Amino acid sequence: MNIRKFAVDMLPPVTLAIVVSFWGLAPKAWVESTWTAIIMTALVTAWVLGLELVLERHAGWRMNRQEFFTDLFYMVLNATLISKVSQLVGEAPLMAFKKAAGIATPWAAEMPFLAQVALVLFVYEFGQYWMHRLMHNWTPFWLTHAPHHHITQLNAMKGAVGNPIELVLISLSIVVLFDVSQAAVLGAFGATGVISTFAHANVRSDPPKFYSWFFTTIRHHSLHHSVPYEDTRCNYGNSLILCDRIFGTYKEGEASIVGQDDRRRLSIREQWVFPFVPLVKAWQARRAGGQAGSNGVA
Repeated sequence: MNIRKFAVDMLPPVTLAIVVSFWGLAPKAWVESTWTAIIMTALVTAWVLGLELVLERHAGWRMNRQEFFTDLFYMVLNATLISKVSQLVGEAPLMAFKKAAGIATPWAAEMPFLAQVALVLFVYEFGQYWMHRLMHNWTPFWLTHAPHHHITQLNAMKGAVGNPIELVLISLSIVVLFDVSQAAVLGAFGATGVISTFAHANVRSDPPKFYSWFFTTIRHHSLHHSVPYEDTRCNYGNSLILCDRIFGTYKEGEASIVGQDDRRRLSIREQWVFPFVPLVKAWQARRAGGQAGSNGVA
């Protein structure tokens, strides 16, 4: 056995175990502080970014100044505006509905901590899987998601990059309908953060089957970011590749060249207006046709 390779391949599962254990053992005051989750996310991101420097997977994905600050912008955006909007349009209405309908799940609160984490993780990822799959199979939704696929390299923070509409849609879930501990919720979201970060990272780590059979890895997700559009229609699981195995969308393989169309990198402005470009072009064409008709009549 190659001990060094084994140690590198174990980095994702070990990091995952540390993060989940932290939330299971953290004092109540830490769990209730919003800063704890922010600090944990920052630490995990910094850790994986550091690994990219010493365990680079593909030279073509090497981080540069422009990529770093674009990714950082989206990380902050997700932690602030996107989080607030998601809470407003998703969690708040569901909580009101739960209260009005008298929905209660005391059995969930009585489950062991790890079982609660697994429940939240599955419920959240199940919704993400179907939303993600919808985005690849219906044009209006694809237009919101396509900017994420126009990235031309994968890095630790790339999971946060995308059109704001997509970022809100993909964050919606029904987790609030379940009565689980706050620590379990944070443990589950911490787990998805670790898995997704490694699944986008330029790190030369291929976790063993006990991990990769259930959780998404860079191999699975790089293939999902392949250049041909049809090749992107697989491996939709953001964190749980298990969903793809269950619903028949799993595909084996890996891609080192990622992007869409001509692989031109989109600016932040282009990413934000991307879903509306076809509408604008259609309006311009209709207007041009109308003007041509008027000139003909004249």
